[in-house]
Amino acid sequence: MADELRKIFAGAQIRHLRQTHKLTQANFAKKLGVSTSYLNQIENNNRSLSASIILALFNEFGLNLSELAQDESGRIAVDLGEILSDPVFSETRIQAQELKIAASNAPNMVRAFLDLYAMFEKTRAQLGEVDNRMEQSEASVAPLPYEEVRDYFHYKDNYIDELDQAAEDFAKTMTSSDSQRHTLLADYLSDAHGIRAVETKNAAEAGVIRRYDPDTQTLHLSASSSPATNLFQMAYQVGLIEQGALMEHLLDKADFNSESAREVCRMTFANYFAGAVVLPYREFLEAAAETRHDLDRLAFRFDASREQVCHRLSMLQRPGNKGIPFFFVRIDRAGTITKRHSATSLQFTRFGGSCPLWNVHKAFESQDEILRQFASTPDGRKYLCLAFSKSIPGKNYNSQPRKYAIGLGCEAKYANQLVYSDNFDVNDETRFEPIGTGCRVCERTNCAHRSVPPLARPIEVNHNDRSAVPFRIGQE
Repeated sequence: MADELRKIFAGAQIRHLRQTHKLTQANFAKKLGVSTSYLNQIENNNRSLSASIILALFNEFGLNLSELAQDESGRIAVDLGEILSDPVFSETRIQAQELKIAASNAPNMVRAFLDLYAMFEKTRAQLGEVDNRMEQSEASVAPLPYEEVRDYFHYKDNYIDELDQAAEDFAKTMTSSDSQRHTLLADYLSDAHGIRAVETKNAAEAGVIRRYDPDTQTLHLSASSSPATNLFQMAYQVGLIEQGALMEHLLDKADFNSESAREVCRMTFANYFAGAVVLPYREFLEAAAETRHDLDRLAFRFDASREQVCHRLSMLQRPGNKGIPFFFVRIDRAGTITKRHSATSLQFTRFGGSCPLWNVHKAFESQDEILRQFASTPDGRKYLCLAFSKSIPGKNYNSQPRKYAIGLGCEAKYANQLVYSDNFDVNDETRFEPIGTGCRVCERTNCAHRSVPPLARPIEVNHNDRSAVPFRIGQE
């Protein structure tokens, strides 16, 4: 059994690698030193990868074992499993192994199914809003722009190599002087593009974070924003100007369904570039390891905010030089997830809220404190979860301040590489708190915090016996 667990099946990745290099199966097999029929079995996941093939993949194409182990099929299988828990599929019972096979052998077909379900879910919600009247426009079934862009980055593992490399190269020009990077970047905008960056109170009072006036070539920044925010916004402007051609190329390849989605992604690309300039890949990865991922030390060293540091940690997925796989999430006070990404097995639900037992919800009760939680999920995996709150003041007395909770975490097996695991025994099973990803997909039967029953299980109501949860979860 142990030998079976060590086997690596990566058919979809191998097929994609071959097609990327525009090689036939015969030519690709020759480079790997195997027969065409043997390669065909590998691509269809009928054979696992041997040590000699993994070595050949590394020597010929630079693909290493860590990249093969991080196949995106697991993420696709999680998304597919959640969707199939919808009652509309109640007559169909699909085993976990079937999900893995589908995600691994036919990822494009599964993605098409996920897109189709997203259209169905949106249409179903809209029909409910109009009392089931069959009145919907053609645009009603189109995916929302933000959702489409979110899924694009989700399946890119939140890492865009071309933009990241370009940002890292640019960042090197900002570290060749003893001057502050804020000053260097402002000078660069002026010298290279004739753009004057100014921090003004007028912008702050108007609630403006960044406003560029092309007529006067002036970049207005808020005087009330933190230095980290204004540094980021200047890098954003550089990205829009200097990486426009690259962004157009990436947008063409993405082939979004609407112009709105394309523009949302352009904005996200510029944000990505800015974050990678403020926190350049190799330098930041090395500093993260050196400081044992101390968020405040990293923020201080790179003139960044805690949120920027957390977001960047979840993006360190460069092939051949990856960081710890983290999940990252930002939640508002209504419980809405406004940012999310996971390079771990813990995937956030697309529909419904998150688990109330998760420490990210407790962060709203704290100030700047970083909360620590060791948690276990129903699949038996264990995580180190960090959470803290973030407040953005209103522009005047009548403006409500915005408050968010930021969550960051990794599997417990990496915990010793984080300073936040000190004085904690990861081998003590009793120290891990049970959490889930969301009530509708969590099958724990003994949770007093459950809000709705799991979609894949029936419920039983005992009119003579009432507990905190007014129903019991039955068997499948």
